[in-house]
Amino acid sequence: MAKAQNKTIETTQSVAAFIKKVTDKERQADCNAIISIMEKASGYPAKMWGSAIIGFGSYHYVYESGREGDAPSVGFSPRKNEFALYIANFEGKEDLLKNFGKHKTAKACVYIKKPEDVNMDVLKKLVIGSVKHYKAKYK
Repeated sequence: MAKAQNKTIETTQSVAAFIKKVTDKERQADCNAIISIMEKASGYPAKMWGSAIIGFGSYHYVYESGREGDAPSVGFSPRKNEFALYIANFEGKEDLLKNFGKHKTAKACVYIKKPEDVNMDVLKKLVIGSVKHYKAKYK
C-alpha cells in the first residue's frame, strides 16, 4: 500500500508572486509586514508551503504510526477575512497571548484580522518560541 503524500509540503512557488495574488493592496502590505517580522524573529527566509501557507524554517516529524513529513517551524496564511498564524503550542505561549491583542485561537492556530490589532513585540516572542520548541522537540 502506498503512503499518502502530505498536502502541505515546501514548494518552489514564489512568495512575492503569491502575495501579488492577494487582491487587496492593504492586505498585501499586511502580508509583507508579517513576513518581515517572522523572517527577523525566526532567522529563516519566507518559503511557500502548499498553495497558501508562508512558512519559516522547518522540522521533520515522525509519528508513532510511522507517518512522517516536514512542516514549517512557524508560518501564516492570509485568509479571506483574517490571517491564520501557525505557532507551536510551547510553554509560555498562553501567557504571551494575554498581551497579544485582538485574536482568536484554535489548536496551533492564532487568528488575527490585521497586524495593527496585535502587539508586534509579542508576535516576535511567539515566533521565537515556536522555532525553539520545534528545534528542541525534533533534533
